[in-house]
Amino acid sequence: MDTTYYDHGTAAERWERAQLFFDAKDYAAAARVLDGLVEEAPEQVGPRLLLARSYYHSAQLGRAETELRALVEIDPVEHYARLMLGRTLERQGRHAEAASHLRIASALAGEFQQA
Repeated sequence: MDTTYYDHGTAAERWERAQLFFDAKDYAAAARVLDGLVEEAPEQVGPRLLLARSYYHSAQLGRAETELRALVEIDPVEHYARLMLGRTLERQGRHAEAASHLRIASALAGEFQQA
């Protein structure tokens, strides 16, 4: 079995390593670690959300969108995933599509706009 630094160690060790990379703003390295974690446990929200954030911050917007859509499917009331999906779509110039996700995120966070 060929293991690299990014997939070496227990899931907990890799999660910690990914968080360290993310905190150091090395988003591409964080994504490399998180990719394996998400593959092993696709139903876990935390690693998938950090992976999406890593993709977003490293301008891999298509990949960020894919992960965020999967998160919204797993947990439709995960407000931060909705917010990030809206921001990702905005960053791609897809403002009309982003608007609905941003409204849902605001509502889930308890931020209601007054008419």
